[in-house]
Amino acid sequence: MTTFPFPFSGTTLTALGTGALWWEDQSLLCISDLHLGKSERHARRGGGPLPPYETKDTLARLSDLIDDLCPKSVICLGDSFDDGAAAQNMTAEDCATLHHLVNHRPWIWITGNHDPQPLAFGGTYHHRYSQGPLTFCHIATSKGSGEISGHYHPKARIKNTTRPAFLVDEHRIILPAFGTYTGGLNCTNPILSTLMQPQALAILTGPRPLPVPMPR
Repeated sequence: MTTFPFPFSGTTLTALGTGALWWEDQSLLCISDLHLGKSERHARRGGGPLPPYETKDTLARLSDLIDDLCPKSVICLGDSFDDGAAAQNMTAEDCATLHHLVNHRPWIWITGNHDPQPLAFGGTYHHRYSQGPLTFCHIATSKGSGEISGHYHPKARIKNTTRPAFLVDEHRIILPAFGTYTGGLNCTNPILSTLMQPQALAILTGPRPLPVPMPR
């Protein structure tokens, strides 16, 4: 598994090429923006057809990651479901896969703007969750330190390559989206340029995580 370890708020965290964050000392896996059921929601609202297997693909990649790392706990940073109806309309097979993942370890759901209410998949729900020096939430704030969030689906472009990317500075980390078929916001966008400090890194995901100064 390709990785990029880095210090953050008194801890050592590892950016994985998959777009997940690993806190080895706590055996904690953190992922963001699964957007399960995106294609179903898109079709339900009259959008053009999307390949219907994104939930199965996202869950398969997550299952493989959990099998590899055997985390003691998992945190999902919000927008885990594309909306409440998408969660209810998941296939029986996908529901069984998710129940199996959630019921075998402490599982923490952070509520997001797409899924603000608890859903019937086990685990515990929080708006913000703190462990040690770190605080996990869905949308980054401009205050405090040790904050880990998602929501923006950051991407970075280097030469002719655009990839989902972690954004990291002294105070905060913004994770890329883990879900299949999720879009992305270029890290040159003023929203992200304002949130992130001038010395921020972008860690591009992929076969080999690539840390570069955050493009602006």
